[in-house]
Amino acid sequence: MALACGLALAIGRAGAEPAEPVSAIAVRIEQQKDRARLVFETTAEVTPIVFPVADPYRIVVDLPEMAFRLDPEIGRAAKDKRGGDDLVTSFRFGHFAPGRSRIVIDLARPAKILRAESDSRSKTPRLVIELEPSDAASFAAEAARRAPVAAPIAAAEPPPAPPGGKPMLVIDPGHGGVDVGAAGPHGEQEKTIVLEFARALKAKLEADGKLRVVLTRNEDAFMALDERVRVARQAGADLFLSIHADTLAEQSVEGATVYTVSTRASDSEAAKIAEKENFADRAAGLERKSEDASEVGDILYDLTRRETRAYSRVFARTLIAYWQTVGHLNKNPSRSAGFVVLKAFDIPSVLLELGYLSSARDLSRLVSPDWRERVAETTAQAIERYFLERQQQAQEQGQEQALAGTAPQAGPSQTVAATARPQ
Repeated sequence: MALACGLALAIGRAGAEPAEPVSAIAVRIEQQKDRARLVFETTAEVTPIVFPVADPYRIVVDLPEMAFRLDPEIGRAAKDKRGGDDLVTSFRFGHFAPGRSRIVIDLARPAKILRAESDSRSKTPRLVIELEPSDAASFAAEAARRAPVAAPIAAAEPPPAPPGGKPMLVIDPGHGGVDVGAAGPHGEQEKTIVLEFARALKAKLEADGKLRVVLTRNEDAFMALDERVRVARQAGADLFLSIHADTLAEQSVEGATVYTVSTRASDSEAAKIAEKENFADRAAGLERKSEDASEVGDILYDLTRRETRAYSRVFARTLIAYWQTVGHLNKNPSRSAGFVVLKAFDIPSVLLELGYLSSARDLSRLVSPDWRERVAETTAQAIERYFLERQQQAQEQGQEQALAGTAPQAGPSQTVAATARPQ
């Protein structure tokens, strides 16, 4: 009898629907000269972990996984309509890590956390975050005291290399989760547009079967810039392609742009784009990271980096050549700047800006499924052409070295470095 009861209980549990996460269904912000109050109406009580982060001044609210059933642009409106004395300039929310969500509150100046808790005294439970002005020294001390210990985020295991060693491409859809990226005038979001394009591109390449392909993220999830590069290294990437769709103040600027990494930006527009993209970690409430000093001054590292950047430029030219066949290129499509996500010294890396959400013409293309399919096909052709030429170059070098009786040497050749044109 006990066994039967236990079996029935197990079957009942197995058939039960998984519990729905707590939802946030409304939000409002109340600001006065000496106080700011952010209130999320929720479907159940939650227990927040709240801490300040400097450079720039922010308040971070970590939560169990939540469904934010809210207009994602509602927090941006606070920035546009704030008064001169307002403490909160904007806020954002979304998925942060497995089982975790996050709210990031941008501040005009240092603030003290007066209250951060669920309040169930009203008919609907409410998450209340209450702040008042503070000073820089107190803010820094509180940030150091409350700083959480960061847990490493496990990256997805790449597929095993098949016999024959097909090249590995890692596609990186920018932003995600609490880091929305750029936004269009009607609520279009960069993080969604680039993920849809990345999925379409992956499908095209996998259908051809010439490459192995991994996405750094395959859902609406936040991923730090360094983590994206780590995923590429873990996968054994032969090429890293980061996908973005930004905004600019100049609404007349349009068309796709291809970026490679450089110490000095090729122009002021490239510098602005790199600065915005490099802010992604801080937009999600992470601390600013300094450059890794261990990757400086090593001769082997420097030689590898030079070769890698040469191959990056080769692929950038190939990609631009293929995009010319479908149009929609920026008037200056080849640019460079100090993008953090492109700084892997051992993986050729390129950032493709599909277009600008601030341009009406670009936006109409970026949200078009037909355009996405056509351009994903063109991009796939460019990627396959790049790897084909690298393979041909390696074979030619091997034959020359065999005839000369010398040891094999790797490196970009003038043949491959020539601009590749579609045939």
